[in-house]
Formats: sequence, C-alpha cells, structure tokens
Amino acid sequence: MKNSPDRAPLHSPRFFTEEAGGVRCGLCPHGCSIKSGNFGRCGVRGNKSGRGIIPFYGFVSALAMDPIEKKPLYHFRPGSAVLSLGFTGCNLRCPFCQNWRISQDTAAQGRYMKPEEAVSAALRENSPSIAYTYSEPLVHAEYLLDCMSLARKHGIANVLVTNGCVRAEAASEILPLSDAANIDLKCFSPETYSKVLGGDLQTVLDFIALALRAGVHVEITTLIVPDLNDTEEELVRCADFIAGLPETPWHLSAYHPDYRWNAPQTDPAFLLRTAERARKKLRYVYTGNIAAEKNDTLCPHCGEVLVRRRAYRVDAGGLASPAGGERFYRCAACGGKTGIVG
Repeated sequence: MKNSPDRAPLHSPRFFTEEAGGVRCGLCPHGCSIKSGNFGRCGVRGNKSGRGIIPFYGFVSALAMDPIEKKPLYHFRPGSAVLSLGFTGCNLRCPFCQNWRISQDTAAQGRYMKPEEAVSAALRENSPSIAYTYSEPLVHAEYLLDCMSLARKHGIANVLVTNGCVRAEAASEILPLSDAANIDLKCFSPETYSKVLGGDLQTVLDFIALALRAGVHVEITTLIVPDLNDTEEELVRCADFIAGLPETPWHLSAYHPDYRWNAPQTDPAFLLRTAERARKKLRYVYTGNIAAEKNDTLCPHCGEVLVRRRAYRVDAGGLASPAGGERFYRCAACGGKTGIVG
C-alpha cells in the first residue's frame, strides 16, 4: 500500500509545543518550528491547523526476520533471529545514506501496523526480539513507546538501530524500554555532523552515555566513507571515545556509492588495517560489508573462541548459557563471565 497520511489512525502526539504561527517539535536538536500544513526536517512530524501531528504513527515500510548480527549486534543473543520493523523519514541528511529510499522519502510503500500487530507478528514468528531499524526509529518516538511497552509485557526484547540524534527528554523514556542498541557514530567532527549530515555530535555522544546508564547493551557502528571520515586522526578520535566506554564493541562498516555520494567504495584492506589499529585500544572491533568477513569473539580470560562468525553464519558453541538469573553468557572453556548478553 502506498503511504498516505490521510489513512493514518489518530494518536496523541508528544514533544510538541504551540507557538505563535505554528508549533515547535522538541524531539531532536533541530527544534523545528513548523507552520500549519508543513512537516519538520524528518518529514514525519508536522502541523495541522496549529496542532502537532504524527500521521506516520505505525507506518511500516519494511517487515522482515533478520539475524541479530545484521543490526549489527554481535554481543546480544548471538545466532538469534529478530523481527525487524522499518519506518520512513529521518532527522539527518547523510548524503551517503545506504537506505535513502525510505529515510529520505515518506512516499515509500508499506502499511500501518498497530503495536498489537507488531507484537503479535513477533510472537507468531517465535522471535525473542523486535528491532526498530532500517530508517530512523526515534522520529517515531510515540510509536516506539507504545510498541516497546507492549513487547516488554510479552517478554520480547526491544532493539534500537539508531543515529542517536534525539534530545534527553525522549531518550530518558525510550531507553529504559530498550534492551540493546546499535548506535551510529558517523564521525567525530562537530562541523561534519552539522554541515554535512544535518545532525549534532554532542547529542549523539550524550545519547550513548544515557543508553549505558539506563543499562542498555550498546554497540557502535561507523560507516567508513572516503573523503568524509576516513583520515587516521578522525578514526583515532572515534576509537579513543569508545575506549572510555565499558567494553563496547565497535563495528567498522564498508561504504558503497549511494544516494548523493560518489566516492569509490571503501577499500577492504584499509578497513582491515583500521580495525587492527583500533584493536590496540579496544577489545572488540569487527568489520562489515566486505567479502570473507571473519569476526570471531574470543574469551577475554582464556582466549578460546566464544563465537565464530562467517558473515551471518554463526557458531556460538563456545558460550555457556546464563544461569541463575545472570545476564551474561560464560565461557564454556574456562567459565569466565563474558560481555555477551543472553
């Protein structure tokens, strides 16, 4: 079905305030002032007759069962499947976006799904988790809050795949309902975030800190884009920041030309060299979007292989399941606690 805001169910919007001549959305750092009949920069939060509206509440552009490793999450329920819900719209304008057909176009095909329908789909598929992914989920904060709350009641974990560019008010409500998150750290330059991506670096860094304080399992992804963030200085700054976090995995992903960015695709050899340098500071560094990926996870205590990965083929035979209410797997060889969440 083609997306049409006129077909959307009515829901109470949040994070809006009325102001002279329109409404202001306070969800993200843009703080869009929106006149009647228009939408903010995300394309999905708007103003109708002087009131904030969210006509894309529950509009799902993609629905699929994915390996959890595709999010990518390597330290959260390895080898499991996850029901993935995609949306439309985004509050960033990354010129190299790999999902621009849904992030930058709210006319994408799809259908409306109530939170009850999404949770029912997860239960029907025996999926232990729901991922809010593909396009930016946080611009649909109201839907996330409803769907995540219902999923929790049914024992289903919530996974965020996000750019992290949202203010603390919304983050403080969404993150306690989240079990795991893969957060994009697109670069470490405030200027690039502002002028090229249309975002705010400090907001992303704050979101990562808030997620960790809320007890969310966090992994970070950086898409290595030639002529944007591929200098050694830039990547060292990213690695130094992540080194200050508690054993947080870093995914270095290869870019391919898409949307409005025409630089050559990321050199796999460069990606591998970058990962090797980063491993001098970080225990867990993984590479993605290159051929013959080998992303094993070793026990931090005895060095045995905990999880063996070849692309999305996963052997987690080195893990002993959590017991006695523990959150983390243990090493099957030495019994040491790992950083992998069960």
